[in-house]
Amino acid sequence: MRKWASFPLREGEISRQAHADFPERAIYEREVGRSGFFGPATHLHHTHAPTGWSDWEGPLKPRAFDLTQADNNLNGSPWDVPDILFNASCRMRVWRLTEKMPFLARNADGDDLLFIHQGSGELFCDYGHLSLTEGDYVVLPRSTMWRIEPTEPMFMLLIEATNDSYQLPEKGLVGNHAIFDPAVIDTPKIDTAFQAQYSEDTWQVQIKRHNAVSVVTYPFNPLDAIGWHGDLTVMRLNWRDIRPLMSHRYHLPPSAHTTFVAQRFVVCTFVPRPVESDPGALKVPFYHNNDDYDEVLFYHAGDFFSRDNIEAGMVTFHPAGFTHGPHPKAFKAAQEKPKTFLDEVAVMLDTRDALEVGSAALPTENTDYVKSWMTKP
Repeated sequence: MRKWASFPLREGEISRQAHADFPERAIYEREVGRSGFFGPATHLHHTHAPTGWSDWEGPLKPRAFDLTQADNNLNGSPWDVPDILFNASCRMRVWRLTEKMPFLARNADGDDLLFIHQGSGELFCDYGHLSLTEGDYVVLPRSTMWRIEPTEPMFMLLIEATNDSYQLPEKGLVGNHAIFDPAVIDTPKIDTAFQAQYSEDTWQVQIKRHNAVSVVTYPFNPLDAIGWHGDLTVMRLNWRDIRPLMSHRYHLPPSAHTTFVAQRFVVCTFVPRPVESDPGALKVPFYHNNDDYDEVLFYHAGDFFSRDNIEAGMVTFHPAGFTHGPHPKAFKAAQEKPKTFLDEVAVMLDTRDALEVGSAALPTENTDYVKSWMTKP
């Protein structure tokens, strides 16, 4: 057993609490923390923006990718879609689908999480039928057989929990019904649409294991269940059913918006909410060193108030090891004329292990993204 050394100290000009009522001479706060936002942390006050660099050399840097331009294997197998970002514990990819899948998919490497960025469709799986629409998360447990029939062109974000599973966050003091009530989670039904796809026709299942695909042929449709009972199944959650935690006096860390948890990463959801109204409260994300996690944000919809020149379908990647936070224009606007409501929707992936940039991301990169924080010497 081990524990963090813990001895809270104070030095120099400080605020009484984090993220509020900064010293008069220092409008910039920087959080240095460990274990995401759950470990020990120190808040430093600066007279210059912690992201106010004038030059940057080397591979460790903030990066941005426009996934609307990515090679995402239109109408192909999800197992052929190249990686955007990946490590040993997870894989992030994007996939476009306009035609119904003529085969079943099965991932023996881990759970899959689908986020429907655009479009709609019908999901058929071992457990039955679910209708999918824009803004849905779908958790597909490891080795589930499934296929999708689009009803309009679909653009999906896929996040694999490699050799792992997705679970729900522990909600602690706020109780089980906070953030989203489990009652809003939908599960597949053995309805008339599912029963209509029973057949004696030949079907193939593409099974991925160790990133190699095997094809198993059946002389019938193996999605032929007539019933089931238990507590393992496919789950659907739409971001519109998420009611975010917030405080009018304190800017909550991203961890307060956790939606799904794996062993080596978390998935969080940022949804529309009021801005902190207390005069002394920070009204933009705080500058921080999240030195144990890589941070990825997929922008789904709305006005992304803390970033310049970011549109829906783009991804930003901030690897651990440097301070990051709001862009200069966003910080200045929050100081001079803060918004009262934020309408952005974004999916965040925070990984405990360093991510690699995949082949599908590189051609879509905005290589000038690092310069968006730069100050001239």
